[in-house]
Amino acid sequence: MPIKRRVKCDDNAFDSMANALNWIGNESNQHAEQVEMAILEAIEKAAINPERFPPDKYKRNNSGNFRAFETHSYRISFSYD
Repeated sequence: MPIKRRVKCDDNAFDSMANALNWIGNESNQHAEQVEMAILEAIEKAAINPERFPPDKYKRNNSGNFRAFETHSYRISFSYD
């Protein structure tokens, strides 16, 4: 069984995601749920194998522990232990 790592996102990231999902939910609750599930599934994959995602090209002095992915036009950047 693969070892899960701790994926770290800051509080602003969670607030931004909640705001985006609320905005999407104003038009379609179903689409907001799909976007949320896609993001959470990608985070789960990152916890199992963070190297599957490329290094975050926008992070300065990135030693490789900061990774990023995009889903449903949202960019998620994270670090891991």
